[in-house]
Amino acid sequence: RIDAWNSDDLPIFEPGLDEVVRAARGRNLFFSGDIAGGIRDADVIFVSVNTPTKTFGQGAGQAADLQHWEKTARQILAHATRDKIVVEKSTLPVRTAQAMERILNGNAKGLRFDVVSNPEFLAEGTAIRDLEDPDRILIGAHETPEGRRARTVIADIYANWVPRERIIESNLWSAELSKLTANAFLA
Repeated sequence: RIDAWNSDDLPIFEPGLDEVVRAARGRNLFFSGDIAGGIRDADVIFVSVNTPTKTFGQGAGQAADLQHWEKTARQILAHATRDKIVVEKSTLPVRTAQAMERILNGNAKGLRFDVVSNPEFLAEGTAIRDLEDPDRILIGAHETPEGRRARTVIADIYANWVPRERIIESNLWSAELSKLTANAFLA
């Protein structure tokens, strides 16, 4: 799959994606299976993992299965050698970022991880247009000096192409809840 992302024959189709990947690949977009190296080298880690519905145990058939999130948090912790900002992009239950912080910041390495919620509002078929000209970017973090700093770092990334008035900053739980609320309205 990584080879396909590094080729001219991308493994998925989304209008405009080929052009975006070609323009950014090798400049500030890299596809690699070197997870450990990517974690070590990154200042900010954007995490978007599958969150299927649980098929067993309490909440089966209803609750989100967060095992991929926990595995990702443990991979980040295993390979990180310095403080990081971790950005959750997936649609997740409220307080998932807090649970991830408990895993990451309960480490013996003395590292600090700030977890930021930055849910995506992209639609299949218009995802590239939605990315290039979003009606809003939502960034939630803890209302602490560290959380506000992490939120500002992420806002500054988006400010390279998104007008500041479209970048909405909130607390962590509000960002997580807003994505779930938007999905409920769409449903």
